[in-house]
Amino acid sequence: MLDKCIDNLKDEIIKETCNLINFPSVSEETSDPNMPFGKHAKDALEYALDLGQKLGFRTKNIDGYCGYIEFGEGEKLVGIIGHLDVVPSGDGWLTPPFEATIKDGNIYGRGAIDDKGPVVASLYAMKAIKDNIKINSRVRLILGINEEKSWNCIRHYNEIEEAPTIGFSPDADFPCIYAEKGIATVYIKDNYQKYSNLPIIIKEIDCNNNAINVVPKYCKVILSVDTSRIDLNEITPFLSNEIKKLNFDITYSVNNSNIELISNGVQAHSAHPDLGINAISRMIILLNKIFKNFNCPISILDFFENYIGTEFNGKSLDINFSDESGNLTLNVGKFSFYDNFLQIGINLRIPVNTPIEKVTDSISEICNKYSLETVVSGIQQPLYVPKDDPLVKTLCDIFNKRNHSNYEPIAIGGGTYARAFKNCVSFGANFPGDTDMCHQANEFINIDKLILACKIYADAIYELSK
Repeated sequence: MLDKCIDNLKDEIIKETCNLINFPSVSEETSDPNMPFGKHAKDALEYALDLGQKLGFRTKNIDGYCGYIEFGEGEKLVGIIGHLDVVPSGDGWLTPPFEATIKDGNIYGRGAIDDKGPVVASLYAMKAIKDNIKINSRVRLILGINEEKSWNCIRHYNEIEEAPTIGFSPDADFPCIYAEKGIATVYIKDNYQKYSNLPIIIKEIDCNNNAINVVPKYCKVILSVDTSRIDLNEITPFLSNEIKKLNFDITYSVNNSNIELISNGVQAHSAHPDLGINAISRMIILLNKIFKNFNCPISILDFFENYIGTEFNGKSLDINFSDESGNLTLNVGKFSFYDNFLQIGINLRIPVNTPIEKVTDSISEICNKYSLETVVSGIQQPLYVPKDDPLVKTLCDIFNKRNHSNYEPIAIGGGTYARAFKNCVSFGANFPGDTDMCHQANEFINIDKLILACKIYADAIYELSK
């Protein structure tokens, strides 16, 4: 009965997934109380809530921070927690990132898998249950619009709204996630004013406003050279030889006394830095070699090459911890000027049994030797629910029964809204064996798997509502 209902809704599910993708809902934190995360995020939220209302659900916009779509009655509240904001589109797209494109059985566009497609699948799973089965619980789809930044949306929800009794976030992988690593961002800062008299100065840094949780694919730096002190004819052959030795995809051009350097990489989710090529890391290594060769070392650059470089496991920092949830990962996501400081931002995914402070304190201790300042932000404590917990077992059983499989629950480095609530885990919508397209160019969701995910979510709503 539920399967047939969802099959009949297939065209609607595809259409509404496309409609949501068409909102360029990159979260932008503002001082406007009517749109705390920017107009595009606000518009996406309002569209989703209006859709929920048209489908016969109760809806609530929670002060522009987030909202929910709900049906049913009873004391028990089954929560489904998703988000409508997305990371910036980035380069390398073969289709317009904010114009959904259907091709070869897939829907392409930023947010297709993270998290707009799964949100729509969850909404129509709720509709299938609402229209066909009487349940004795409330079911609430909670929609955040600041997940890719600071999670202030879900913090606001927790301050004033009811927490789910039990639930899941459709923002990761099937069959079920039992552990999510801890997350922290560390900003390393060096007062750049003390380098103002060097014969080579970093004049401009542009990394396309890369998100901290994305492996950057682009970094441009413009150097200004005091040609009365350094001959450009000495720098250019050094650059050519050094880039060749490093084997980095970095180009340069000279315009009067300025040198423009462009580093190219491969974008990926920061939870999987091994799947990308970090343009910022390679740029910083080259910069350090330039400044050191011409006797004007910069502390933060030297620290970086010695203790981070192109590593993504923290080995040189002596923080390469590991447990059943996996290895620590490190992504260099920011390189910028900030209030007269030269700043590098690193995003860490920390195994569940390692205290976050143990990692951040270790980094700060090494930075102190270089007279560098560290600022820790964006801490998210890990999520861990035992594999034999009834919620994990129920969701895994639902997936395996539907797919005639025998998959075990898994651990991930990504962070989902599941960790914002007790008795919640993440559940789909990536299927085993799928390429993780989160935060990557040409992000897509397969239509057949989108519909199958909707059916799996309907099964889960029914079971969790008992």
